[in-house]
Amino acid sequence: MKRIASILAATTMLVTPAAAEMLDVEKDELKFGFIKLTDMAPLAVAYEKGYFEDEGLFVTLEAQANWKVLLDGVISGTLDGAHMLAGQPLAATIGFGTEAHIITPFSMDLNGNGITVSNEIWAQMKEHIPHDADGKPIHPISAAALKPVVEKYKDEGKPFNMGMVFPVSTHNYELRYWLAAGGLEPGFYSPENVTGQIGADVLLSVTPPPQMPATMEAGTIYGYCVGEPWNQQAVFKGIGVPVITDYELWKNNPEKVFGLSAEFQQE
Repeated sequence: MKRIASILAATTMLVTPAAAEMLDVEKDELKFGFIKLTDMAPLAVAYEKGYFEDEGLFVTLEAQANWKVLLDGVISGTLDGAHMLAGQPLAATIGFGTEAHIITPFSMDLNGNGITVSNEIWAQMKEHIPHDADGKPIHPISAAALKPVVEKYKDEGKPFNMGMVFPVSTHNYELRYWLAAGGLEPGFYSPENVTGQIGADVLLSVTPPPQMPATMEAGTIYGYCVGEPWNQQAVFKGIGVPVITDYELWKNNPEKVFGLSAEFQQE
């Protein structure tokens, strides 16, 4: 329990180095996992500013390939804790996917996601988007502008693919909500079919966040919902256009948490 208090103090900066009291923690060498996203910043800041060491903790931060690998690492104990999707502790604890009792002592951020489409799709959407007096698209942009594009692809016998980061991620929920609100069927799940693509107009599949821009550039997906910096990365590379943020879809949604196993906490 003492080490949990130390992690909380370090990552939320509840104490200053001058006021910090070194705790006699049960384990002082820790390895934390993260995905390459802007919202892992609390861990990076605590590491770079020496806040972990102020609390008597010697922490290694290790990037993970994807959210499943990260979760498996926490469950197996190869990671002592990790930057997690808000839905992962809940899903794991109730047995959706890999079953394990995962807990979270604090939230790392709210919002921070966006939906981006490729330049090719954006060009086809633009004629269906309302514009202001200066000729600029009016935001937020509805998926109703995407519907004629998806229907055109369907008529041509082409599947319309988009990416999200994990089945229990807010990205999945936000992208589905945006599509459905615009008149597009995002698909649904069943006990026998967990692809989430039953009856879908738009086929959603999992792509790790850092791979989103390259996967879209390759034409495997036509757009995606992901956290920063991967929407802006599409802008910088000149391959895509962000059309809406999740703040416009779900104000102050829970996004990332710090997760660890209940077993680790009890020890």
